[in-house]
Amino acid sequence: MLREGEKLEPLGNGIKVIVSKDHAFGTDTVLLAHFSAPKKNDTACELGTGCGTIPLIWSRNGVPEHIDAVDIQEQACSMLNRSVELNDLGDKINVIHSDLLDLAGKVEFSSYDLVVCNPPYKAAGTGIINPEMSHTIARHEFACTIDDIIRVASKLLNFSGRLCMCQRPERLSDLICTMRKYNIEPKRLRFVQQRISKQPKLFLIEGRRGGKPNGLVTEPVLLIESSDGGLSEEMINIYGAYKEEYL
Repeated sequence: MLREGEKLEPLGNGIKVIVSKDHAFGTDTVLLAHFSAPKKNDTACELGTGCGTIPLIWSRNGVPEHIDAVDIQEQACSMLNRSVELNDLGDKINVIHSDLLDLAGKVEFSSYDLVVCNPPYKAAGTGIINPEMSHTIARHEFACTIDDIIRVASKLLNFSGRLCMCQRPERLSDLICTMRKYNIEPKRLRFVQQRISKQPKLFLIEGRRGGKPNGLVTEPVLLIESSDGGLSEEMINIYGAYKEEYL
């Protein structure tokens, strides 16, 4: 099941994910899985799923009904396929090895209740490029741009379907403008700070396809740490069963 350089990471409730140095996950992934909150009967899709942590966290919690997990990298898809087999989730999670720009005929457009994406944070031509291609694809707009992701998400979503993403604060205007460009109205926004004295390092955003422009709700800031330097009570609740033996 495991190949050289891979290991199992427990997500709680008996669910485990195969990770490696090239395909792993961080706090932002866990936060996006929680923020997106799929409903029981939803059909969901993750674009750029990597090792598939979000579909596996959702499945740990018993939702949604069906998940298509898309990634352009063959190694990532292999790892997720093996995680799906390990966790006996073949009836719930469908892994699609594909460029997100080439999904015609592989998925049903206008059929998803929820699309999520934890996109590359760096715009094309910015930042230091990592020599490892897997890291370059994950961190920079090398294989796809924000415009690509939101345009494809708009095609995938049914009317009033939700798009949930996370991104760095400096890209907020890019996301909002691009959502509206493709008929996805921003509805919910939440900033994430490491601690009260720090500036936000991340935001989570939800938009609805075909939604009316009647206001964006800004939720209270999510603090990672409490005043004593440990995890905040909310973060402990968000982690839930994940790494419960370490908390």
